[in-house]
Amino acid sequence: MPRRSVVLFTLALAGATAMSAQPVTVLYRDDAVVVERTLPDPTDLWVESADLPRVNGFVLKPEGACLDELCIPIKQDRDSEIFVKRDADRWISVTTLADRLGQTYAVDREARVWSFGEIPATRKAFTEQGMAPDFTLPTVDGRPVRLADLRGRKVLLLTWASW
Repeated sequence: MPRRSVVLFTLALAGATAMSAQPVTVLYRDDAVVVERTLPDPTDLWVESADLPRVNGFVLKPEGACLDELCIPIKQDRDSEIFVKRDADRWISVTTLADRLGQTYAVDREARVWSFGEIPATRKAFTEQGMAPDFTLPTVDGRPVRLADLRGRKVLLLTWASW
């Protein structure tokens, strides 16, 4: 049985009222968010849809989990690897969402801490519009050259560090 099928089977056996007994801490960007209720799962982090904005800024909408213009489609009419409904509660697998976004994450299960990296799609605008700060460096013969003096021309910047 594939891993996701096992997880859904585990969730179905757990029932609607089985939540984790201890809070979970989620680290993302500069925030540490304590999530009081999660679904028990040996591999994934499941949070209530109401906690999703506090965890990573996404909001569950009819079309899916959305962050500004970025939306990951989620069908909410049936249980899936990313969404389950138990009584009136709607649960989202934050780790499956992260997988779909190409977002890295790590977990310390003993400490009950999940840490999520940057979402690549949210950094795309920065890399497309990012501008290097103006600086001045000497040429091979010692003449100073400002980056701003090269505006409008293609420039290749190479950097190196010993670490």
